[in-house]
Amino acid sequence: MGMTSLPEKLADTFRSAGVKAAYGDPVQIDGVTLIPVALAWYGFGGGDAGEQGSGGGGGGASVPIGAYVKSAGTVRFEPNVIALVAAAVPFILVTGHALSHIIRVLKK
Repeated sequence: MGMTSLPEKLADTFRSAGVKAAYGDPVQIDGVTLIPVALAWYGFGGGDAGEQGSGGGGGGASVPIGAYVKSAGTVRFEPNVIALVAAAVPFILVTGHALSHIIRVLKK
């Protein structure tokens, strides 16, 4: 496998794995079907330092945000409130910080 095909191979691998990371296998409990849902992301990088060698790395994360619940012919989404709040707090803090700077600039 040449170096040029490595990114393509990684992209193909994670494209198919992405659905499995976002939607878990259905689980049956007392006649109710649960399908876990997560927010998942991955990142990879690589480099070539010429004669000194090359390197790369990658990682990912997954946050469970809820589940689809199928019962008595209906399907509804049940959020994982704790995970949603935990994911929203950094966003709210950054937005608040940015707004405070914008307001300060507009006051001048």
